[in-house]
Amino acid sequence: MQLSILDQAPVLQGATAKTALEQSLKLACKAETLGYARYWIAEHHDLPGLACSAPEIMLSYIGAKTKSIRIGSGATLLPHYKPYKVAEVFNMLATLFPNRIDLGIGRAPGGDAQASMALSGNFLENVRNMPKTVKELLHFLFNDHPHDHMYANLTASPLPPVPPELWILGTSKKSALLAAEHGTAYAFGQFMSSEDGRDIIKTYKKQFQRKRMQTPKAIVAISAICAETSEKAEQLAIDSISNSSQSVKKEEISQYKQNMVIGAPNEVVDQLNKVKTWYDADEIMIITNTSNYEDRLKSYELIANVMK
Repeated sequence: MQLSILDQAPVLQGATAKTALEQSLKLACKAETLGYARYWIAEHHDLPGLACSAPEIMLSYIGAKTKSIRIGSGATLLPHYKPYKVAEVFNMLATLFPNRIDLGIGRAPGGDAQASMALSGNFLENVRNMPKTVKELLHFLFNDHPHDHMYANLTASPLPPVPPELWILGTSKKSALLAAEHGTAYAFGQFMSSEDGRDIIKTYKKQFQRKRMQTPKAIVAISAICAETSEKAEQLAIDSISNSSQSVKKEEISQYKQNMVIGAPNEVVDQLNKVKTWYDADEIMIITNTSNYEDRLKSYELIANVMK
């Protein structure tokens, strides 16, 4: 089973944004030594508990400190940006770090309405234009606009030997169909969705069109916390839920935990294998949020060690 990491760059209690970003670098470097397939970092805007507003900057930082692990955005929020600029940025990353760059794109705002307005003006209109925007982005990445297109002679330079691998991220059938239509890879965010992800991935694979890729490829992103014992993992999960939402009630904690994989190493890996089979996923991406960075790093380490 291939495993990857999704990092939200959390600013934990008592830490600064700088500390959070330094811990993200530490996590990515550790992920490489542990054998994780890829490391993605998310984009958020003006959210006090999350430090990364510009994944592309962190990716250049992380790429320079790692050698082989695939690195990418999870996700670049495309409605905020012009496809040409996104293609330029990720083509440059793919030039610096050949055959290692993933461009995950999403349609979420990543912040409140005021942040969306400051970033992109009419956000909802840009969301409605996503199918057109994705198509244009792909043409820039592959440098293959039709000859009669207004951008036929425009290049998103520098052109890397291998284009960034495009992933469409989402939590609904709409995003799955968009990925299928354009023949891109698809990542389903199970950790933040109550939708039937199994049916969504099935729809993606059934409707997949051979365009940019010959075969469909799907990731399921899931929240997981692992510790040396089941009891410790349970406590880490409770602490994490309580710290992330000050208003959460004790009776609601069990509801939060239903959407997580929690336990000792063998228990977690067994559950992850079941998730992979249930969703018919090609890869599992793990997001781990704990109350301190050491427990987060240890969780990923314990899971990787069982997989070796």
